[in-house]
Amino acid sequence: MVNPDDVRTYILQGLSCSHIEVSGDGRHFDALIVSDQFAGKRLVQRHQLVYAALGDRMREEIHALSMRTLTPEEHAGGVGAA
Repeated sequence: MVNPDDVRTYILQGLSCSHIEVSGDGRHFDALIVSDQFAGKRLVQRHQLVYAALGDRMREEIHALSMRTLTPEEHAGGVGAA
């Protein structure tokens, strides 16, 4: 069974992050992901970057992932973007 540390590692392998927090129960996960790569991107594009980093694991290992995707500036300013 996948744990939050596994999901964190999977994301970090495919996406440069300055901050990441993942919690979950083995199938459903919540993540706060902060990355420069989100700059200038719409919410859907940010989520696509995360899904690309996770690859087939989203279909095979992770049932659900709720995420907040922020740039470092948004994170520092306390912005709560999805």
